[in-house]
Amino acid sequence: QVQLVESGGGLVQPGGSLRLSCAASGRSFSLYNIGWYRQAPGKQRELVASVTTFGRTNYADPVKGRFTISRDNAKSTVYHQMNNLKPEDTAVYYCNGVLGAYTTWGQGTQVTVSS
Repeated sequence: QVQLVESGGGLVQPGGSLRLSCAASGRSFSLYNIGWYRQAPGKQRELVASVTTFGRTNYADPVKGRFTISRDNAKSTVYHQMNNLKPEDTAVYYCNGVLGAYTTWGQGTQVTVSS
């Protein structure tokens, strides 16, 4: 089992960029499918991007072409590069790992896009 810790959030102006990191501790990180979710105030948590154990990626429509998810299994880390950020991207971003029936969440990192 792994534990996940997100970092890299902060305040950025519209059009700016941030890179989030999701660092895993524990074993078998490479076997986990990893997803980035976000939850804005008053809204449900939604899947933003995901990467499988084979490196296949998937993105929600609102972030296609702006966000890129990648993984470095040697460092047990998944990255989330976010470019051309918009105010509507403001949310707490969570990292999620799934291996079979086991799922784990990080504590979240706040991303605020505002001028």
